[in-house]
Amino acid sequence: MKTATIHLEYQNYIDLPPQTPQELHAQACVNDGPTISAWRSTWEKNVKENHDKYGSFAAKSIGKLYGLCNMKPVIIVGSGPSLKDNCAELKNKKDITVVSCLHNFHFMEDSGCPADFYVSLDAGEVVIEEVYEGGSKTQDDYWSLTKNRTLLCYIGTSPRLLEKWQGEILFFNAPVPDHEFTKYVDEIELFNTYVSSGGNVLGACLYISKAYLGASVIAFMGADFCFSYENKFHGWDSKYDAKMGYVMKVTDVYGIPVKTWKSYHNFKGWFEYVTLNVPGIYYNCSEGGTLGAYKEGNLRSLIQMPIKDFLRQMTMYSEIEEQAKNPMVQEKKLLF
Repeated sequence: MKTATIHLEYQNYIDLPPQTPQELHAQACVNDGPTISAWRSTWEKNVKENHDKYGSFAAKSIGKLYGLCNMKPVIIVGSGPSLKDNCAELKNKKDITVVSCLHNFHFMEDSGCPADFYVSLDAGEVVIEEVYEGGSKTQDDYWSLTKNRTLLCYIGTSPRLLEKWQGEILFFNAPVPDHEFTKYVDEIELFNTYVSSGGNVLGACLYISKAYLGASVIAFMGADFCFSYENKFHGWDSKYDAKMGYVMKVTDVYGIPVKTWKSYHNFKGWFEYVTLNVPGIYYNCSEGGTLGAYKEGNLRSLIQMPIKDFLRQMTMYSEIEEQAKNPMVQEKKLLF
């Protein structure tokens, strides 16, 4: 029996979400209190241990990258299930910088599309297994690949991750709304190279790309914030697929109901708040997921576009490179 082909179409655009931008921001911050209580002691321990081992954070700050992508596009990559369908397109990125969540390391390396920078925000040791979970190589193979890669990480990152990373490591601080914790960190070292993240690592990728690298255009990939239609949470087999637990039903960019966790739905709201309030041009090239999506339609502040089309838009000039460098070339080609 022949399977019917489903043609997905993006929803129509809407100017504003049903919630106010302030409500979106508050929704993203709802778990700040419980998170601080649960992680404060780990953050303190990790910050001290990392400072003892690596010395001044300021001497190894992400500030070294300041202005690297000024007035250029940057692609930021989350770990959503859609990445399985379009990651390979990054082979055509030319000189566009790619900033990825560390969790994608094995997947992007296996796909032949390594990121220019990998970002880690988490303090727990789960980040270590996430480097290789679901990959086709051995753990040692992946750690060896880090020799030529750059890690951008929170000063409270697990020291064990940093011990295993063999390439360059650059640090950033993160705002924690807790006076005692901030005082503790400042007494170790006054390090005000802050990265706002909305509580998730893709948020750190976004802030680093806009505030430090200076990107004027941001393209999201793998920013699903939900399970796939096949109930997969990542683009590879993951422990999160085995037991979803409590989920909620929301609408994706094609108007189709999908399952997600409340925490990830809250994260999505933070990114939408940014696109509505922070100057810039934002594309959602995930080709799936819920970023910018509501039952009423997709937010106009996020242009929905396949990554293939985005890459051609940004690198179109390269199609006439030979003509530009050699006017005597036989081929006669016009871009438009």
